Amino acid sequence: MEYLLPEGWSPPIGYSNGVAVDPGRLVFIAGQVGWDAEQRFHSSELVPQFEQALRNVLAVLAAAGGRPEHLCRVTAYCTDKPAYLAGRRELGRIWRALVGRHYPAMSMVFVSALLDEPGKVELEATAVVPAR
Repeated sequence: MEYLLPEGWSPPIGYSNGVAVDPGRLVFIAGQVGWDAEQRFHSSELVPQFEQALRNVLAVLAAAGGRPEHLCRVTAYCTDKPAYLAGRRELGRIWRALVGRHYPAMSMVFVSALLDEPGKVELEATAVVPAR
């Protein structure tokens, strides 16, 4: 995996501008919200929902034989910008605890609502699991 940083650009913080990977098994992970395996939310707060949603992404990736470092792209949809901004430090801690210092290409999109209530955040991802 190669992290792409155009010449003269300042390095991004907490994400990569682009990622290039060698051929492998493409894994597309549908939007995961902050509920458990039985589709129950245990919190209506953004930070715990983010942690659970990220755990869900990683569980789907593991089912495909992948590991966190195989994530190439993550798109986050969030309904609460003030809560996101207030929780950035804790969200970063959660990311590092579950994924490490691997930062794929990422986008954050703020939306008015998610389908599943009381969802505050949804994560979708693309990964490339190296050929065996």
